[in-house]
Amino acid sequence: MKATDVITDGFGRIREIVHEVVEGVPPDLLNARVDPAANSVTWLVWHLTRVQDDHIADAAGTEQLWDSDGWSDRFALPLPAGSTGYGHSPRDVYTVRVNSGELLLGYFDAVHKRTASYVRGLAATDLERVVDERWDPPVTLGVRLVSVLTDDLQHAGQAAFVRGVLERDRGA
Repeated sequence: MKATDVITDGFGRIREIVHEVVEGVPPDLLNARVDPAANSVTWLVWHLTRVQDDHIADAAGTEQLWDSDGWSDRFALPLPAGSTGYGHSPRDVYTVRVNSGELLLGYFDAVHKRTASYVRGLAATDLERVVDERWDPPVTLGVRLVSVLTDDLQHAGQAAFVRGVLERDRGA
């Protein structure tokens, strides 16, 4: 098995979790928070998708789908252009809301499709390419992909936890 197959499989597992968490859930539950300082399912899925979109576009030398495919306009969030959720305050988190899970899944699936296509097209030697010199040691493409994968997996798990707590609290 090639390393790129393993990475692609990992991103596929994130997709499974995201769909399990979002599908069939009403917007009020997606947008709800367990307390005023907590993240909602909506914010967690939006954030993990934004980070994946941002980092994969940077690595591939392409434009983010957030901009090129009009997702920014569809979400119409009152946030600075290019916002991915890093450094968001509880007030910022509250502004990331959706009227349907389809919007979240549409953006996520578009980013996932591009990510999977990109990773499948890589050779093992591509994973050794340095993509970020700001760190010591410099970050290779392989390390960046694993970083995105693990961060996204954590947020997908957090979203599943939040949904479970909210459903329990509502007696669902």
